[in-house]
Amino acid sequence: MDLRKLKTLIDLVSESNVSELEITEAEGKVRIVKGGGAIVQQLVAAPMMAQPMAAAAPAVAAAPAAEAAAALPAGHSVKSPMVGTFYRAASPGAKAFVEIGAQVKEGETLCIIEAMKILNEIEADKSGTVTRVLAENGQAVEYGQPLFVIE
Repeated sequence: MDLRKLKTLIDLVSESNVSELEITEAEGKVRIVKGGGAIVQQLVAAPMMAQPMAAAAPAVAAAPAAEAAAALPAGHSVKSPMVGTFYRAASPGAKAFVEIGAQVKEGETLCIIEAMKILNEIEADKSGTVTRVLAENGQAVEYGQPLFVIE
């Protein structure tokens, strides 16, 4: 589901008397529940999808986050310094800043995270080879979420 559409749905639920909203589309299923001033959102991937969409929503329970952290490959993880939207390139049609297998130097731009309409360049905090890209382009990321693995 498009991030803008998801944000619009969250805003609509928070501003209305609706306490729960569930929408199923080809990309997956979204459930937004309002309770006690906080809005909890769940995003469940459709079985036919190759990549999970659950990472696009904030983790509802700590157990899945702990399992994901334990599944990280060996190497140095570059983590998100903020909550926002992850972009691999400077603009939609542009080439990605780095690809898997690319040699990077400390301070080199790896990606952009958009937060509150501000584009923040995320730089490598270690020199090495990019072995994995752990976030999808256009995906919402959380503070501390691993984005890249550098060895």
